[in-house]
Amino acid sequence: MSKKYINNNQKSFFFEDNSNKTYDKTNKKKLLIKEDRIYLLFFIFFCLISIFSIKIIFTSLNAITYQKNSIYLNLKFKTFRNDIVDTNGLPIARNIEVFHAAIKPNLIKNKKNFLLKIQILYPEINIKVLNSNLKKNKYFYFQKNISKEEQYKLWSLGEKGILFERTQTRVYPHRNLFSHVIGQIDEDHNGISGVEKSYNDRLKSDQKPLITTLDTNIQFLIREELVNFQKIFKNIGSAAILMDVNNGDILSLVSLPDFDINKRQTIDNLNFINRATKGVYELGSVFKTFTLAGGLNEGVIETKSKFNNLPKKITCAGKSISEYDNKIPANLTAEEILIRSGNIGSVRIAQKIGEIKMKNFLDKIGLLKKIKFDIEEVGQPLPVRWGKCKLATASFGHGITTTLLQLAKGYSIISNGGYNIEPRLVKRTESNRDKKIKILNDGISNEMNSILRKIVTQREGTANFANIEGYEVGGKTGTAQKIINGNYSKNKINTFVAVFPTSKPKYILLVLLDEPKPNKDYIYNYRDGSGWKIKGTPYNTAGWTSVEVAGKIIEKIGPILAINKIDLYGNHVVKKTN
Repeated sequence: MSKKYINNNQKSFFFEDNSNKTYDKTNKKKLLIKEDRIYLLFFIFFCLISIFSIKIIFTSLNAITYQKNSIYLNLKFKTFRNDIVDTNGLPIARNIEVFHAAIKPNLIKNKKNFLLKIQILYPEINIKVLNSNLKKNKYFYFQKNISKEEQYKLWSLGEKGILFERTQTRVYPHRNLFSHVIGQIDEDHNGISGVEKSYNDRLKSDQKPLITTLDTNIQFLIREELVNFQKIFKNIGSAAILMDVNNGDILSLVSLPDFDINKRQTIDNLNFINRATKGVYELGSVFKTFTLAGGLNEGVIETKSKFNNLPKKITCAGKSISEYDNKIPANLTAEEILIRSGNIGSVRIAQKIGEIKMKNFLDKIGLLKKIKFDIEEVGQPLPVRWGKCKLATASFGHGITTTLLQLAKGYSIISNGGYNIEPRLVKRTESNRDKKIKILNDGISNEMNSILRKIVTQREGTANFANIEGYEVGGKTGTAQKIINGNYSKNKINTFVAVFPTSKPKYILLVLLDEPKPNKDYIYNYRDGSGWKIKGTPYNTAGWTSVEVAGKIIEKIGPILAINKIDLYGNHVVKKTN
């Protein structure tokens, strides 16, 4: 048997099994694809969840905002400023709730459609400007201070891009009627003129309305007559004051031209000055009343004191002083000098009084210094350098200035028994009213009221057109040349002061016309029952202009004031009003 040998050095052969590796790679690849899909799906789900979450948050915020706005809108409306009312409680100034309508362009989907809707709602709107604002894509105000009705109209458009800001504004329901008295406020609701400024703190803090002494109905009637006669006499301006002579309460204060205070315009034209309080004028013969009253009060004359041989002209420092009417007699009593409005006679009375006493008397009744008042728009009378000539001219109202408001105060003191009063626009309680201080002697008012009545009733008087039956009107006229650029001009200031009823004075009415012109077509009717009529204005004096206006005013306001009227038998009859 042969031996077989095995070679130990021979390499063995084997086959590696790769099937498992291929399977693993395929598996891994499938796993990677699955993972990618999972990540993709997760990302998609995440995005969707994020979008829905943002939407939910946005919706929630809107709901919260809406809820807050709803709560805010339902809150009790609290005003920035309290009301200003007239003496009867009628509103003169009031804060009301309004809205600012704003537009957020990026919330408007169809801008062309939006513009069409707006144009239908607001035909007068400038579409080009609105379109330009929309293109800027910035938040802007579309309409400010709109009412709730306008807000509802804009809401009805169904545009999310229209937003509303709740605010308030100050409104003046009578527009021009009280413009010079009430004044204006700024955008921060602070008073900048008139009562709005003087009582700013009280209006912003006190919870009660500010009650004025003004009567809306009377204010309307007086303004209406001033406006009517401005067309007749072509005057550049006018003013009127109606005041209670016993307590200084002002029922009406009008100055023309006026303006709509709702527009909050800046008024630079000097013709819009408050002629009743701010304007400082030489007022002419209305000062003769003070000259006579001063002479009576100082005891240097009596009403029947004779002044004989009065010349038609005198000179002082080379300047002449003459009578306005050469028909005035040379021999007159003190009261006749006032009734006929004599210049020379007034000079003679003033000379008896003397410079110092005359100055002190005018100062005592409040004519020479700036008056304290409820509004800041008050004029400062020009300083007077007293001397013999100044005494002479001041006696008949030339070379001396004051305001219409101060004239009202002076005449009130003359007629109310001689008691000092302070004119007021805001009502005072009885507890804080000024204590009555008597500054004239007893009997002076009775004498002066009787003479003022004669100026209206006697044919020689200068105020016959104010003789309204039943109202016992007394008064004095004043015609003065207007000073322009330091020189006397042909333009005039015509004034009339009426006191009524003179048997027991209650009211004083002042009417001032600035630069009136005669009217050749106007028909004057004498009110003395004679039936006389005159066509055309014969003289451009207060007796033919301001007196006529005052007479018309008293006819209109007399029934409202319910003054005691006197019948033909001398009995007092109270005219009832509704």
